[in-house]
Amino acid sequence: MKILTFNIAMISYFLASLEYFLYLVYRKPVVSTLATATVAVGLLSHTAIIGLRSQETGHGPYTTSFEVALFLSWLVVVVYCFTHWKYKIKDLGSFVIPVAFLILLYATFLSKEVVPFPESEFKVLLTLHRTLSIIGFAAFAIAFGLGVMYLIQEKQVKSKKLGMMYFRMPSLEALDNLIYKVVAVGFPLFTLGFLTGSIWNIQMNQLSFFSWDLMKTWPMVIGWVLYGFVFFGRQLAGWRGKKIAQGSVIGFVTVMLSILLHV
Repeated sequence: MKILTFNIAMISYFLASLEYFLYLVYRKPVVSTLATATVAVGLLSHTAIIGLRSQETGHGPYTTSFEVALFLSWLVVVVYCFTHWKYKIKDLGSFVIPVAFLILLYATFLSKEVVPFPESEFKVLLTLHRTLSIIGFAAFAIAFGLGVMYLIQEKQVKSKKLGMMYFRMPSLEALDNLIYKVVAVGFPLFTLGFLTGSIWNIQMNQLSFFSWDLMKTWPMVIGWVLYGFVFFGRQLAGWRGKKIAQGSVIGFVTVMLSILLHV
């Protein structure tokens, strides 16, 4: 049952990625409707997997590398669906659903072994760290997709060669504002997740606040700094446009690198 639902979810996200791309190119409403329905099938199956896994382990899906990848890809789709519903940006699926598919595909190569949740008086900190961080990562995936869309639009405007993509995506201003809104949600959650994880590490290992495994942590720190520039740069320096989009794209890549090193 678990293998079947997992495969349904992964195949659905793959097909939806193709369908969203076809919609982006050919602009057929029926293709957009089909892509949305395919994502819904994948999300239902994905939710079932998480429920079955949590029932098997007795805790949330954030203990092993497999569970983290499973939970992250699920949240990416959930946040995408909310963004799609609220802002009606259908083209966003072309850039976000493939991310969810690739994360889930990566999960297929990870160990499915069930590992007990670490028992300690500080386990609440660990739960908060993993949950808040993963939600923040999911928000960053949306900002990544919006950032790519912005850079495509901006390139067309500068070249003065307005291709079909220009007329099929939201305006630069709309994308810029939405990138900031998403980062304004993801960055505080990511920061809280980072802090609770550091505190948990200190309490468990009696280390100083800066006693980190640099090889695993430096990409996450760089990603946090980049998103900090996006968040505070907008508030304090009035940054807009290309800087915000580039920071969101590069920040997501560095954060995903950190996740790969951690899991």
